[in-house]
Amino acid sequence: MDIRFRSTRSELEVTASQAILQGLGKDGGLFVPTAIPKLTESFEALAQMNYRELAYAVMSKFLTDFTGEELLACIEGAYDSKFDSPLIAPLVKADGAYYLELFHGSTIAFKDMALSILPYLMTTAAKKNGVDKKIVILTATSGDTGKAAMAGFADVPGTEIIVFYPKDGVSHIQERQMVTQRGENTHVVAIRGNFDDAQTAVKKMFNDPAMNAKIEAAGCQFSSANSINIGRLIPQVVYYVYSYAQLVKRGEIRAGDEINITVPTGNFGNILAAYYAKLMGLPVKKLICASNINKVLADFFETGEYDRRREFILTSSPSMDILISSNLERLIYRSTGNDPAACAAFMKNLSESGGYRITEEMKKTLGDFRGGFATEEENFAGIRALYERSGYVIDTHTGIANAVYRRYASETGDRTPTVIASTASPYKFANAVAGAIAPDKAEGKTDFELIDVLKELSGVAEPPAITDIRTAPVRHSTVCDVDEMPETVLRILGM
Repeated sequence: MDIRFRSTRSELEVTASQAILQGLGKDGGLFVPTAIPKLTESFEALAQMNYRELAYAVMSKFLTDFTGEELLACIEGAYDSKFDSPLIAPLVKADGAYYLELFHGSTIAFKDMALSILPYLMTTAAKKNGVDKKIVILTATSGDTGKAAMAGFADVPGTEIIVFYPKDGVSHIQERQMVTQRGENTHVVAIRGNFDDAQTAVKKMFNDPAMNAKIEAAGCQFSSANSINIGRLIPQVVYYVYSYAQLVKRGEIRAGDEINITVPTGNFGNILAAYYAKLMGLPVKKLICASNINKVLADFFETGEYDRRREFILTSSPSMDILISSNLERLIYRSTGNDPAACAAFMKNLSESGGYRITEEMKKTLGDFRGGFATEEENFAGIRALYERSGYVIDTHTGIANAVYRRYASETGDRTPTVIASTASPYKFANAVAGAIAPDKAEGKTDFELIDVLKELSGVAEPPAITDIRTAPVRHSTVCDVDEMPETVLRILGM
């Protein structure tokens, strides 16, 4: 089947490689596959595959204008020794649930799973389409995407990457990872604002004709490493299929048995990938969308109303401190019956008035999802309880998913085997995690002293990514206001 990609806001249609290169449609829409391909291999066969083999089985069904040799080269380059586990994404059973550890890459967060392969996909796509312009990656980050994207694109020929992050909206470890990033083509800018401000400004730059004309005249073109790029989204589908295959391989379930999947999410990309896996034929009973106290998604799934007009709250799970969930647009498009005009109208209402309400017919299409949220107190209590019952330590984002899942199971009595996406190493949020588990040992400690406390509590070795930033010099110190972001981009590019 030849899969192409269509914008959520018009009839614009492109190949997979063109969608990866562009990142965002020129109409402001997000690219979605014209059809969701089905898994053709049996679950027993998938269970015998390693991560690279399974990645090819899944991704080749979507990226149909890549040759087999091209895609295999991308996969082999991405999923190599930079991951500290040969499994790439180990599945750990603790206290009755299965934690899919997505943090074994070079920046110890789930973004590595897709951003390790995106540079390979993008440079291959550029060659396929005869693109000789420099590709300028513009990315807004709520904490993890920025570092993972820079690690992936550092010193990749023909690219520049510029990352914007909220100055006071990420953890100290996340910030240290970004501002110490090496690579002559990497640039990091702190903004005086929040993630939504950064994300909105980046989208405006993509859709600014005058700025794009300047960029193109200088021999450059914009692209994105955010999850709005389908080159980010498709690789994320892989690890959900892989988790199911591992459960079959280990005899935890039989091929064809249903599972639930719980995902902590702010921008909706990671759980959307799980939904695509279900549409491919993965037997998923319920997709549990876990939010922190910035519960715009939890409210949406409960009421059908999306409303960003609320207080923005900084939490201990900063990668989820988001009020504009960009990838939800792809689900809205599908729920309209793939009507680009209807989807564009909803997005216009979101931009101009701060919200929208979907129709009752659209709500009926969302039955695969269950929304929920957890407070800071519930998050910390769940992290502590899991540690006390099993000795297993999770980060604050996984903690949100853990708390939301435990409440769901208690309220519904649903005992379906459940995979919880574990999206970051607890070392990345040592302050909050150590404080949740052993507040007496954490009090008064510096960030790196807290890492030592966490080492003692967890019995897990400190990841190389943490060791590296203990002594790495700060290389990036630019700070700007939100309205200065376009000027900052042009200055970085020497224009």
